[in-house]
Amino acid sequence: MARKTAPPPEEYEENIVDIDVGDEMRASYLEYAYSVIYSRAIPDARDGLKPVQRRILYAMYDMGLRPDRGHVKSSRVVGEVMGRFHPHGDTAIYDALVRMAQPWSMRLPTVDGHGNFGSPDDPPAAMRYTECRMAPSAVAMTGDIDEDTVDFRPNYDGREREPGVLPAAIPHLVVNGATGIAVGMATNIAPHNLVEVVQALRHLIKHPKADLDALMRFIPGPDLPTGGKIIGLDGIRDAYESGRGTFRMRATARIESVTPRKKGIVVTELPYGVGTERVVEAIKKLVQAKKLQGISDVVDLTDGKHGLRLVIEVKNGFHPEAVLEQLYKLTPMEDSFGINAVALVDGQPRTLGLKEMLEVFLAHRFDVVRRRSSYRRGKAADRLHLVDGLLLAILDIDEVIQLIRGSDNAEQARERLMTVFDLTEIQANYILDMPLRRLTRFSKIELDKEREELLRTIEGLDAILADEDLLHRVVADELAEVSRTFGTPRRTVLLESSGTAAVAATSTPLEVTDDPCFVYLSSSGLLARTTTTDPPGDEGARGRHDVVVSAVRATARGQVGVLTSAGRLRKLGVLELPTLPTTAHHPTLQGGAPVGEFLLLEPGERVLGLTGLDADSPGLALGTRQGVVKRVNPEVLSNRDEWDVIHLKEGDEVVGATELRTGEETLCFLTSDAQLLHFPAASVRPQGRTGGGMAGIRLAAGAHVVSFCAFDQAGAEVVTVAGSSSALPGTEAGSAKVTPFTEYPAKGRGTGGVRCMRLLKGEDELVFAWAGPGPAMAASASGTAVELPEPVARRDGSGTPLSQPVVACAGPVHGRLTP
Repeated sequence: MARKTAPPPEEYEENIVDIDVGDEMRASYLEYAYSVIYSRAIPDARDGLKPVQRRILYAMYDMGLRPDRGHVKSSRVVGEVMGRFHPHGDTAIYDALVRMAQPWSMRLPTVDGHGNFGSPDDPPAAMRYTECRMAPSAVAMTGDIDEDTVDFRPNYDGREREPGVLPAAIPHLVVNGATGIAVGMATNIAPHNLVEVVQALRHLIKHPKADLDALMRFIPGPDLPTGGKIIGLDGIRDAYESGRGTFRMRATARIESVTPRKKGIVVTELPYGVGTERVVEAIKKLVQAKKLQGISDVVDLTDGKHGLRLVIEVKNGFHPEAVLEQLYKLTPMEDSFGINAVALVDGQPRTLGLKEMLEVFLAHRFDVVRRRSSYRRGKAADRLHLVDGLLLAILDIDEVIQLIRGSDNAEQARERLMTVFDLTEIQANYILDMPLRRLTRFSKIELDKEREELLRTIEGLDAILADEDLLHRVVADELAEVSRTFGTPRRTVLLESSGTAAVAATSTPLEVTDDPCFVYLSSSGLLARTTTTDPPGDEGARGRHDVVVSAVRATARGQVGVLTSAGRLRKLGVLELPTLPTTAHHPTLQGGAPVGEFLLLEPGERVLGLTGLDADSPGLALGTRQGVVKRVNPEVLSNRDEWDVIHLKEGDEVVGATELRTGEETLCFLTSDAQLLHFPAASVRPQGRTGGGMAGIRLAAGAHVVSFCAFDQAGAEVVTVAGSSSALPGTEAGSAKVTPFTEYPAKGRGTGGVRCMRLLKGEDELVFAWAGPGPAMAASASGTAVELPEPVARRDGSGTPLSQPVVACAGPVHGRLTP
């Protein structure tokens, strides 16, 4: 059997069209460029939105995602936008939606996001994890869109219609700015403050011929979402005038004591578009490359509750102001913003100045309000026509009902109503469709009232449509309401130049020079240093807060010794101490740091004083509770960081330790049984570090040394405070006596001394005593001043009651620092 074969395929005639590749490329590229410019990258100057942003807001409006409704998945919104209006991929849509919800990207966010919408450094979570809805500002952007305020056009497939522009009651282009890269052009517009922009718009409505200077009185410069500072305003004016200009953004930072021993730079605001991770990474690279000095650590303490806080610790020995200036120069803590205000005007990309952007927005709002008024007038007129028909019918409602009941069909009833009552077809149809309950005698009152309201509405709308000035006033009032509803205070500080602080920093050396300074110890245990090279004057030892019980000369990069009641000497770097602003005559330790922040003390151990570490000095003088005195050789003061300067017996402790300046000072013991002994320092032989000292004063049974001091006799005073040994320390004020030191005769070392105060009834010992250069000043445990009685020339006299207990006394700082 023969096999059937398939017929040969039909022959098709080839149809090849020869085209020029250059022409095809030009045409295709122009089509692509047109699409990018008009449909993706460049915003419309009227509503300030790119097409994707406009479509997101309209889709959310159409979905009913109002601020008073619940959030929905972002993927649902993205899918709606992509399927109906924007066929360019879900990634582009979601990126735009996320940016519209980020308060650090938009000055006035239009999307209310719920979930992880990222940070200046981190991307957001996937759209399936986040939720969104319209922000209140988005309602203002889409308001009145259903009242024929804007033109609609077919979407990409012609099945639906979308707005070509939103009514936009908010000047979005100027307030939120814009950024986009098209083909052959780009746009970059800085955000501004809504309140300032509205003020400028209202001024422009009243004064259409206002110049740029007049507008800049209301809008002095951009207001960035992240705050910070703008340095130099010349570039801003250029941008407002021509649409192109550049300005510098600077982080907001301040110098703080991050620890009592270290200064730091605390950054609370960064330039627009700069995140903390970018700054931290830049700092680390510069430090590793040794291009940035003086930084010991960078800690990012930013969180959602307290906001941005970047702490940059500065090494001791470096000026924080100079380090901050380096950070501004070398890191993104100072960045530039280039304004290129390109937007679509009448479908054409144009570079706009500030006044032009405001004028385009106002023209749009005038058109929106005019069209809205015309629409509302038409709706009111239509309703008035129906109300007039109802009023005619209600006048003889029984006949209306009889006429309808007697008609064979609706068509006959319509014709008879139109003929008998002289109604139009629209009025007759409305009456036929209305339930009978509406045609009651009571409803006539409501209809008359409604008719009057409709007439007033139509009259008001006719006035707006007929009077341009009234139209302008309506727009101005609506802008004022927008400002009241959505306006916020300015965040960005505008500076003509880099400011006085920065200018000073440029002349400040990076490292702290080894200049002479003074180190102070207060009665409440605060340590501080000053930068002045002149000793304080004779006004006294009191600062605004405390009594300076010890003061020594040093250098900024040097060291001082700290003497404790355990007979230890600890070295301490001067650079570690907080630097205090001080005058040459009045030191203040309010900004000092507690000793415990620098030294680890044993339980019960107290800091008694400070000493320099000069090997050429006369050394130290120490007195103990059991009456031992010791002078320490100066050569032992600089060989270690910590050591014992006296060997103490069991139960003994140092009660006074003083640096000797000349070696000719007087050493003075005051005991609990009101005995005073003084003798020259030259009578005590200096000993080495392990020496146990020698007999200083002979104590009576049960007595102990209350105070040991070393000082020059000229102008010296003795302060004694008597009280009860049974009272708890710090609870009894006691009675005090101030006596010139010349009233006490000298006795030999190792003797019992002379009586220095007569104890009254209820007083059995000295609870506090001090001797030194006068006039003496006293302080309580809290550091507040305690007023002492006037000096009396009676060494064995009784005391005057005090207002509160005394814990410290001191004389003028000047006398202790001047050789």
